[in-house]
Amino acid sequence: MTHLFSLTDDQLAIQDMARRFTADTITPFAAQWDEAHEFPRDAIRAAAELGFAAIYVSEEAGGIGLGRLDAALIFEALSYGCPTTAAFISIHNMAAWMIDRFGDDALKSRYLPALVSMDLMASYCLTEPGSGSDAAALRTTARRDGDDYVVSGTKQFISGAGVNDVYVTMVRTGEPGPKGISCLVIDRDTPGVSFGLPERKLGWNASPTAQVIFDNARVPVANRVGDEGDGFRFAMAGLDGGRLNIGACSLGGAQRCLDEAIAYVKTRAQFGRTIAEFQNTQFQLADMATDLEAARALLYLAAAKVGADAPDKTRFSAMAKKLATDNGSSIVDRALQMFGGYGYLKDYPIERFWRDLRVHRILEGTNEVMRMIVGRDLLK
Repeated sequence: MTHLFSLTDDQLAIQDMARRFTADTITPFAAQWDEAHEFPRDAIRAAAELGFAAIYVSEEAGGIGLGRLDAALIFEALSYGCPTTAAFISIHNMAAWMIDRFGDDALKSRYLPALVSMDLMASYCLTEPGSGSDAAALRTTARRDGDDYVVSGTKQFISGAGVNDVYVTMVRTGEPGPKGISCLVIDRDTPGVSFGLPERKLGWNASPTAQVIFDNARVPVANRVGDEGDGFRFAMAGLDGGRLNIGACSLGGAQRCLDEAIAYVKTRAQFGRTIAEFQNTQFQLADMATDLEAARALLYLAAAKVGADAPDKTRFSAMAKKLATDNGSSIVDRALQMFGGYGYLKDYPIERFWRDLRVHRILEGTNEVMRMIVGRDLLK
């Protein structure tokens, strides 16, 4: 940002490009993807042609080397059409960034060219059936055997499981707790890798979610990201950015529903006048817009802090994620209420955004965990 309250010309151009791509390639088709539970592979790969598969991967590795605020602008714009698709692209970006930021040259040369183009799509595997918020308690094991690790365990709620090609996976190579966790890049066709049935979800229907199951899967030691024991640190660094991205996805969805509500109340007549003329409607819209801008301002500030590696970046990313996802979900709910019974119908987009944004308060660490992070940081 050139100063505290404005975007640079380059950032405005990036935002405009993402908005035009969304209007042409995502918004007209998002309802169909949701209804048919269709994974929009072609649209996602088209995003890669604009560099959106490697937003903060370095230019040396083939990415576009943008900052965290630039990424937030992109994901906010994409989510205006479909938060599910935007979030899927965000997860791919997290996995690619982790390889670029922490992997050695050999690992980067093997994976990043295809990840940047999305010839390969990547998932991020941290959560397990018994360790959701308590990530340091993960139990998936990787036992060293010569030049391989033998991996056994199950990852839960993995976006892209079964359709993606690469799984950046947190595994236990050592002692209990965070110091015993390492990070491996695991290919889908590795013997011993399988997938659970697709989860039946409230929302996010355009993105497959399933378990990833490892049954004595042999993974080369060369596929380890960084050193043994560094995985938890990598995971937490990735989550700072992931929380910004999922918050930005909530902003984009909320903005869409606010815009839809404004247009609707201008045309919907009750008791002889449009409902836009009622003071209650105006007050509701004013509150929705205020809540949206407050969340947006905090998220942009947090993005700047993460990009600058500020000492309080984790606290601010947690605060921003909580506020953006809480406010985003509330704004969409109030927009649905303005539509009345029509808001509950699939003929209008509001109910889809209501379903899709609800999970954002759980993803990348629940909002209860965000409060724990902030409270502990304030008291240390």
